[in-house]
Amino acid sequence: MKIIKRDGHMVDYSPEKIESAIMKANNEVEEEEKASSTQIKNIIKYIEGLGKKRMLVEDIQDIIEKKLMSIGKYELAKKYITYRYTRELVRKSNTTDLAIKELIDGENEYWNTENSNKNAKVVTTQRDYLAGITSTDITRRFLLPEDIVRAHDEGIIHFHDADYFAQNALHNCDLIDLNDMLQNGTNINGVMIEKPHRFLTAMTIATQLITAVNSSQYGGCTITLTHLAPFVRDSYNKYLEKYKNRKFSKEDCEKYAKEDLAREIKDGVQTFQYQINSMTTTNGQAPFLSVCMYLGETEEYKEELAMIIEEVLKQRIEGMKNEKGVYITPAFPKLLYVLEEDNIHEDSKYWYLTKLAAECTAKRMVPDYISEKIMKQLKIDKNGNGNCYPCMGCRSFLTPYVDENGKPKYYGRFNQGVVTINLVDIALTSDKDMDLFWKIFDERLELCHRALQIRHKRLSKATSDVAPILWQYGALARLKKGESIHELLHHGYSTISLGYAGLYECVKFMTGHSHTDNGVGKEFGLEVMRHLNDACKKWKEEEDIDYSVYGTPIESTTYKFAKALRERFGVIKGITDRDYITNSYHVPVFEEIDAFTKLKLESEFQNLSPGGAISYIETPNLSNNLDAVIEVIKFIYDNIMYAELNTKLDYCHECGYTGEILIDDNLEWYCPNCGNRDHDKMNVARRTCGYIGANFWNKGRTQEIKERVIHIDNKDDEE
Repeated sequence: MKIIKRDGHMVDYSPEKIESAIMKANNEVEEEEKASSTQIKNIIKYIEGLGKKRMLVEDIQDIIEKKLMSIGKYELAKKYITYRYTRELVRKSNTTDLAIKELIDGENEYWNTENSNKNAKVVTTQRDYLAGITSTDITRRFLLPEDIVRAHDEGIIHFHDADYFAQNALHNCDLIDLNDMLQNGTNINGVMIEKPHRFLTAMTIATQLITAVNSSQYGGCTITLTHLAPFVRDSYNKYLEKYKNRKFSKEDCEKYAKEDLAREIKDGVQTFQYQINSMTTTNGQAPFLSVCMYLGETEEYKEELAMIIEEVLKQRIEGMKNEKGVYITPAFPKLLYVLEEDNIHEDSKYWYLTKLAAECTAKRMVPDYISEKIMKQLKIDKNGNGNCYPCMGCRSFLTPYVDENGKPKYYGRFNQGVVTINLVDIALTSDKDMDLFWKIFDERLELCHRALQIRHKRLSKATSDVAPILWQYGALARLKKGESIHELLHHGYSTISLGYAGLYECVKFMTGHSHTDNGVGKEFGLEVMRHLNDACKKWKEEEDIDYSVYGTPIESTTYKFAKALRERFGVIKGITDRDYITNSYHVPVFEEIDAFTKLKLESEFQNLSPGGAISYIETPNLSNNLDAVIEVIKFIYDNIMYAELNTKLDYCHECGYTGEILIDDNLEWYCPNCGNRDHDKMNVARRTCGYIGANFWNKGRTQEIKERVIHIDNKDDEE
């Protein structure tokens, strides 16, 4: 028999521990109240006679109390209850010390690999983690019901970002309304920031605003370059006026103004890129930022926008220098390139930008691609119009929304938070009983619903004063001082996410098939997805809160879920025999499938993940095979809303090797050229779960990266 402890860990049953606990209570009572060794053994026999494979430690303690009272040992039962309660207080009174010591000493694998974009050795990250440990402790002891904490510990659900939950003022991710802040002015730390009058100034201010916003939340944020395009024209007009005042000819005025503008755009983009990657937020990392490049967002400033996009792509292709002075792939900002009629065909006006994007993808893994065509088919607002807009941070998408003037609105909106359901655990708990599966599914959904309601209610207590940059000065709203943000949590203005993980393993266990089989497995997988959406629709109608199904980008949790499943159900071939479970609806990384089949298949599941999802294909180095990249890009435009290509271009400090740093059978990274294994002496960038990670990963995620198969060949390159 296995015993499930309060923290979710499973241990072997030990009758000696039961006997020891009763004997400690025995020592506190008079002789006549003591239980005899025979009576104690009978209690133990009774527990063992239940024939359970697994029992909660609390259930065993309940049985002991009842049995002691049934044999007339009331005083002993009372002492045992007191002993039990005292132990509970001890457990709850100091749950942070060990975690803090392990973090500071660098002894714990979890903290060292919790986030592939955070270095747990540096003081800024440690400070964030120390606050997180305290927040998690408060969350577990005071803010969440015990059954939700237990379900989280057992890997049945995952309550995201408990390390920020103690504060009632922090939300997840958003689309920053940079246009409002730059055009109307804003305020940072009590300092008024007026409207800039040239592009370089606007780019500098933008980095400051992004850092301030990202420090006031815990998720990722997104801006669009469209909001910076008007300042390109402002700069051009200033240069034009300068040369006019010097009495240059009209032709020369325009020529020199354009030359000056080109230099300023280059300087502005370079400033932006360096600022974003060198600044540190209160989260202990560079701002978790995505930058949208969408020509269709403007007609008036489309030419100026194209100039910025071109320069951003050129500088990202070049990369950023590491400490050795070698150009490498930076993790941020993540780039989002929208495919549309103006840039998807060879004869399109802005096809040159798409070719640049393809080159950038081949070398630096970004941009990711959003299909305007497919997105407008899926994101229909209440006016019946299709909409196209970027994701928030990594992959979380807002739902369509129309403001009080009947116009679509996306920038200035946000996500309240996430709770993820473990689909694999539902399947294994049901033991392939289909009726039981749906019953357990509904019970687990309601557990997630309650947890999400707690997130919502806690955030609803916040006022605009807790983060003026967000709520008073334009990033998300222009509320008055002291005004509640409550209204922004309803009516579809913001979203709240029901995450899900492990669809593949769930389907495989229940049907014996992968959800890629175009048969029973696929249909069951789609049915599971529809069930998630039906639940969100029901909750939304009842509460006027925009619940949305979200393909969670779990990083460390994929490892946590895998370990929890193995502890609860043992090793099941093809299901729990790896140190990770599959993210969201993805085809498992080890399944052989070509790029186009994968993207087409996953598009059906992505459609049922309206709160956010991303698909990807794994590729070899395609730097010399841009035709293959362009072929994939065109396929994305016609078939799937949001997708990316994962390439590999690493660097070894020891020997200067540029190529793929490999992983051995012990899940250790090494340079194939010189054998270097020192993480501090190599730069490795891998797509973790939608975003690029560059600080290495836990064992589960590392195994997942190692087992990724290539979805597209590279014959032209090899020849």
